[in-house]
Amino acid sequence: MAKVVVITGASSGIGKTTAEFLSRKGFKVYGLARRNLQTENLNFEFLQCDITNFDDFKNVLERIFNKEGKIDVLINNAGMGIAGAIEHTSSEDIMNIFNINVLALINASKCVIPFMRSNGGGKIINLGSVASVIPIPFQTCYSVTKSAVDMFSMAFGMEVKDFNISLTTVMPGDTKTGFTASRVKNPTLEDEYYKNRIKNSIEKMEKDEREGKNPLSVAKVIYKVINKKNPPSRITVGLSYKLIVLLQKILPRRLMLWIVKKIYG
Repeated sequence: MAKVVVITGASSGIGKTTAEFLSRKGFKVYGLARRNLQTENLNFEFLQCDITNFDDFKNVLERIFNKEGKIDVLINNAGMGIAGAIEHTSSEDIMNIFNINVLALINASKCVIPFMRSNGGGKIINLGSVASVIPIPFQTCYSVTKSAVDMFSMAFGMEVKDFNISLTTVMPGDTKTGFTASRVKNPTLEDEYYKNRIKNSIEKMEKDEREGKNPLSVAKVIYKVINKKNPPSRITVGLSYKLIVLLQKILPRRLMLWIVKKIYG
């Protein structure tokens, strides 16, 4: 029987590309998103769902399990970004990014465990970011939430390992998707204190993303993780980003932070 895959944030970008790619590879894919895609020509099953509504998400999982008899893979892909100085970031935006990037992901992982345990195991794949190990100024909340995702994967992975359930954080670098345009930007891009640092940093981020990797590169890494018997707790997408993560481990922290500030600060 084909493996049953559930992926959140499947309306665009990495999520939609991964759902389509895995479907072509023979998986039974259920893509979840808040935005309705019923009118689009999709090669995977789409279910409208607000992942921040925990009861709604649990009900969707139950519907899938009752229909398919199992859930083999959960891909927590849904997320949001904030760009700007923390000083100018609203409490509402901070709550939203933690709610979507961290709390909803934790809840989704929690909800899927009984279904995976009933069919002898499974895999939870969480979309992290290189920004979780390389802190990016003026994208601080994003870096913090993705760091939390990485730590959650490692800690929760130990809790459920005895159930033959694995957790892996997949860490892309700059990727060319609609995420760039949908990122929440603080209205204050310049002031007497930060000068033009905020604006220049955001422009640098967006340029790197527009020139970044195709989301298919991330989908292919996810595919490899699904097929691994014992997948790693963390995997970085792309040779250049693997090198960056390695250098982060080797370089003194002060030097690493100095380099990042020169680029983005």
